[in-house]
Amino acid sequence: MVFFEQHGMEEKESFQFFTLKNFTFPLHFHRAYELIIVNEGSLQVSIDQKEYMLTKNDAAFVFSNQMHDFKTANTSEITIILFSPELIGDFFMNYKGYIPENNVFHLTHLPDLETLHSIYRQKSFLYEICSLLVENTAFNRIEHSTKTKVLHKILLYVDQKYTEECTLKQVAKELQYDYAYLSKLFVQMTNMTFTDYLNHYRIFQACYLLKNSQQSISEIAVNCGYNNLRSFNRNFRNIMGDSPKGYRQR
Repeated sequence: MVFFEQHGMEEKESFQFFTLKNFTFPLHFHRAYELIIVNEGSLQVSIDQKEYMLTKNDAAFVFSNQMHDFKTANTSEITIILFSPELIGDFFMNYKGYIPENNVFHLTHLPDLETLHSIYRQKSFLYEICSLLVENTAFNRIEHSTKTKVLHKILLYVDQKYTEECTLKQVAKELQYDYAYLSKLFVQMTNMTFTDYLNHYRIFQACYLLKNSQQSISEIAVNCGYNNLRSFNRNFRNIMGDSPKGYRQR
């Protein structure tokens, strides 16, 4: 797992990939392009409130700043590729200000990403993907609604403040919006409450730390915004279906 929101902000061209099994990630967005490829199983992907069900060899191409999340349906093994728009500069300039009408298409075979050692091989692979996308869908001009901009600000606030006390009332004060308006907007655009989203976000950060650090479970709870270990354990089990200890061992 990575902290998606910062991807694509680097000064240099970037290309990275990783494999996830039976994983779920909450609503987020970032400047980088993202390619989600299903190797096995099935995955439910939401992009700008459009729902897609991906199965083996399906791919979703997520454009810059498109809000998206994904959920494993039963079981899944997926590959995530994150890369800066500058890596495919011609495509980026030609389709800047547009988004795909349909972000999903089918691959005839799964790519061997381990062979993409050089930037030239990476660009060749990505331009082939761009060609498949262009052949399979039309493109629509982006409409930046006020609601979308406000939601972006809320999600960025959570990314910056999830390690400490973080409430929608604080967000409303920070953004200078009415609390009731933000609460209704958030549910309307994400199909979940702000508190549910915050708990999911914190637990997914905890999963990363459980797998990639030597921090104790109590330290991870505090570092993910939980002052009460019992609340952390309860939320973790509700969301992940296992205890933090069981998840780490597994």
